[in-house]
Amino acid sequence: MQFFSTRGDGPVSLDEAMRKGIADDGGLFMPQQLPSFDAADFDDADSIPRVAEVLLRPFFVGSSLEDQLEAILAETFSFPIPATPLPSGGRELALLELYHGPTAAFKDVGAGFLAACLSRLESRKDSPLTILVATSGDTGGAVAAAFDARAGMRVVVLFPDGRVSDRQAHQLSCWSDNVVSLKVQGSFDDCQALVKAAMADPGLSSMHRFSSANSINIGRLLPQCTYYADASLRHYRRTGNKPGFIIPSGNLGNAFACIMAREMNLPIGPIILATNANRTIADYFETLEWLPRASLRTLASAMDVGDPSNMERLRKLVGDAVVLRERLGVLSVSDAEIEASIRRDFKDFGFATCPHTATATHTWRQLDEDLAAAHDWILVGTAHPAKFETIVEPVIGEIVPLPPELEEILARPAHAITIKPDLESLAAAIGGA
Repeated sequence: MQFFSTRGDGPVSLDEAMRKGIADDGGLFMPQQLPSFDAADFDDADSIPRVAEVLLRPFFVGSSLEDQLEAILAETFSFPIPATPLPSGGRELALLELYHGPTAAFKDVGAGFLAACLSRLESRKDSPLTILVATSGDTGGAVAAAFDARAGMRVVVLFPDGRVSDRQAHQLSCWSDNVVSLKVQGSFDDCQALVKAAMADPGLSSMHRFSSANSINIGRLLPQCTYYADASLRHYRRTGNKPGFIIPSGNLGNAFACIMAREMNLPIGPIILATNANRTIADYFETLEWLPRASLRTLASAMDVGDPSNMERLRKLVGDAVVLRERLGVLSVSDAEIEASIRRDFKDFGFATCPHTATATHTWRQLDEDLAAAHDWILVGTAHPAKFETIVEPVIGEIVPLPPELEEILARPAHAITIKPDLESLAAAIGGA
């Protein structure tokens, strides 16, 4: 299969699309054509790795990794991804728990898959491939963990100084010598702009062989499609119903993966995006004007994005705002509503939710009665609440136990370099000045 930029460049192979991360024209890579499936195509797929193999096989046709796909998927999906039933008082409700990986966040799936692919592609290269990753919280930690100590790979993590939780900051900066952690004196949008500027700079890009592990990289999105495929297939086989999904959304990568799965004819019903107070997407649906703006700082810090990159892919795949608002729903959730939802989740469900997951539970409670009653719903849990203990614990009045994976990470020594939000400072920090 071949891949084209959302802005026209191409074609390139899957291998090249993953290596590059972003197209030469600044666009994002998309498959030439999405395959279409029937539920029966997955009859023999009884686990997420097996579902993923069926779903992703067409994308790997012609790739040098085609014969290694099974091993890549076994490495990627080495932890459980349960859909836990929740009490609802109506139609079936479940929480898709995406936070049981090495860094207790959903980003572990995409980062692990990309690391498994790129480390195989780069195993014989003389100079390392440098992965640039901008993060508003969880992405950088997942990418650093996935690429930690891998031969032929270097990771540069950029995160906004003071805008992530202490535990997130620690897991962004506690890795081996092949991971460079940079505290940027700015917002996530500044970090993301730096990544794009560095990759567009011919001198720096040639010197460091840049690639990206943000959700702008198609290698992040493909594996994320698989947990939506698996969850929807399991539900559909058991009930005959296509479940709706409510997805916490920031840079739109996780939500776009679900939309891709639905476009490939997986049994997925309505898709609703839950955002925080950063209203760029919600305003777009209301006004039909795309007006990116500086991001606001909220309790759901990993979703503090004012210019979501994957909107470019979404418009290319589905259409403009008029079409999008017919195919998707969106709700912006305030900090006060996040706190109230964390409190109510603990009371109603018996366990804590993180601030991001709480945007999804709040959105479910705000659904139109007819829409809520017409579908079963799967809410997407994106991170373990222990990563946000300073927010969650005062709200619920209890200590959130650390999962073993996170406890191990927090025991490591951490180190990060503070830089200004400009290309010169980035180049100096990574050895390009």
